[in-house]
Amino acid sequence: MSTLEEHIDVGVPIDTVWDSLHRVEDYPRFVEGVREVRTEAGGRARLEVEADGRVRELEAEVSDRRGEGVMEWHTTGAPELVGSVSLKPIDENHTRVQARLEYDPGAIREALGGPKGFAQANAIERLVRSDLEHFKECVEQRR
Repeated sequence: MSTLEEHIDVGVPIDTVWDSLHRVEDYPRFVEGVREVRTEAGGRARLEVEADGRVRELEAEVSDRRGEGVMEWHTTGAPELVGSVSLKPIDENHTRVQARLEYDPGAIREALGGPKGFAQANAIERLVRSDLEHFKECVEQRR
């Protein structure tokens, strides 16, 4: 498994960021390739994802530790992805958003396509960085 960690600072209070993180209907606005997200009972979510010209449905289990500002998730089928988003207050009007993703590069390529080897790791890193930038824009515009 490979691990990727990225963070971004946003100019809104932590509670606003937490609420925005849980607006799954907005995910297509800031997560590249996500076309739709539906929540289900028991902390489950279904994501319709388009990658490399193909549409796939992924199912994930999601858990919250609101008191710690952490949302964790993992896919329940292939490809195996494990992730978390942690929020830390910088001050009363700024929050650091830390994203962590664990993945098997070969499984990602097989399931979703994309380049091989180091090029794929760079592509995934750019994708996560871009998603965080779009999340920041989305959250700060909502203010």
